[in-house]
Amino acid sequence: MSTNHTIKNQASGITRAITVGIAVILQVVTMVLLVLYLRQLSVWVYYAIEMFSVILIFALVNDSESYKQFWVIIVLLLPMFGFFLYFMWGRRRSNSKTNRHIREVEQRMLDSLKQDEDDELLAHFQSIHPNKVQISRYLAREGFPMYNNTTVKYYGLGEQMKEAMLEDIRHAKSYIFMEYFIIKDGVFWQDVYELLKEKVKEGVEVWLLLDDFGCILINTRQFREEVRAAGIQLAEFAPIHKDINRLSFNYRNHQKITIIDGNIGYTGGINLADEYINEVERFGHWKDTAVRLEGAGVYSLTCFFLEMWQIAENTEELDYALYKPTVRIESESMVQPFADGPANNPKNTAESAYTHMINKARDYIYITTPYLVLDQKMADDLCRAAESGVDVRIITPHKYDKWYVYMVTVSNYGRLMEKGVRVYEYEPGFIHAKNVVVDDEIAVCGTVNIDYRSFYLHYEDAVLMSKTPAVMEIKQDFFDTLESCKEIQYAEWMHRPLRQRFVQSVLRLFSPLL
Repeated sequence: MSTNHTIKNQASGITRAITVGIAVILQVVTMVLLVLYLRQLSVWVYYAIEMFSVILIFALVNDSESYKQFWVIIVLLLPMFGFFLYFMWGRRRSNSKTNRHIREVEQRMLDSLKQDEDDELLAHFQSIHPNKVQISRYLAREGFPMYNNTTVKYYGLGEQMKEAMLEDIRHAKSYIFMEYFIIKDGVFWQDVYELLKEKVKEGVEVWLLLDDFGCILINTRQFREEVRAAGIQLAEFAPIHKDINRLSFNYRNHQKITIIDGNIGYTGGINLADEYINEVERFGHWKDTAVRLEGAGVYSLTCFFLEMWQIAENTEELDYALYKPTVRIESESMVQPFADGPANNPKNTAESAYTHMINKARDYIYITTPYLVLDQKMADDLCRAAESGVDVRIITPHKYDKWYVYMVTVSNYGRLMEKGVRVYEYEPGFIHAKNVVVDDEIAVCGTVNIDYRSFYLHYEDAVLMSKTPAVMEIKQDFFDTLESCKEIQYAEWMHRPLRQRFVQSVLRLFSPLL
């Protein structure tokens, strides 16, 4: 792209972002004015809505989903306004045409993943890790099979993953699928884009799926026209202008997947933006991670991509079997990719998998996450593990990208540290990695943050892995990262400023909205 074209594209993207921001502000203002108007109009109208609020509270209290429990507090604290806020931003239209379509696509995807070897592989996994097999059994029951004959390569920095991914793209023969939450114009995207254009000229099919909200600054009409003119098939997930009154951009596609010929797959926390590869400095040094799969297990990542493509394009059924791996890899490594999304609620595969890992840890569980926004149950599980003698350690960022989420993250430290959980903050910059490693036996790397957005609002993916050197590489990377971290002390946390405590307490009430 020329410099002038890039500037115009950025200006158009900024205009879209400002327009969306104004629309959100107008919705809030409209709700406030409506509440004030109804209060003046008629006391009966006011009390009628209050009665409906009470009914809503009973319905939410009787719902086991912790995400909805927070809405009880919001509705109680903000009479009338909380009622309107929930119906605008909190409720889900589970029977809507869109959600029915999503569930149908998901079921077809899960049907495509079924394989005859599941029981045999799970039995083998049980013989190796009898204490962890329950985690894999759970994922298998949710429709996510385990694979062997798959190699795993772990990358502890975005710039390492970038070079490997570009090299794999250069050798693509049939197709390249790319799905990202954030794409920004810069060195990373331009390197990828130029290579994709070359592959199209060679006859390689290229599909690019982006999230419209995450890519709001680059996803302009000019950008779409240029990409499509280059021969790249482009799909937008949940365009924000289509359902702004329902804030549909709350439900985002947070997955990050690249597939090359069905044989190689990448996923992790790394988006196609320069801060992820430390080409530019944003919040200091950017620490992120990813994994590269080669072999049978790539098929699940391919199916996750095809599912989201169908949802975005509202297309007819795709033949997933056409995209199975064509190269057989001999490996004892075992991988189990899994995905999750808001259409599944109240069933949350990612949250349940994390809970299983916490409860099954015998010696240690080490967690790296950019956000630590916990519900009561997961906090209790972490505390119980620590109290039972498990070495529980968590790394979060010291330099944050969202101050309000950081405030909630810090507010969760106290109850964890009091029970023996050790909490560290990464000081050189922002840590965006999403890793879990347990007992030298299993590890997870993917897109899942430990917060309400990942567990309830976003489409996510991750890979559970075992019997691969990547497990110990993730553990070693955790300890290497600790050298650049400061351990938070409970006494220090207890003496944080009163003003900070107040802000944190208020923000915790609104955790589902952050």
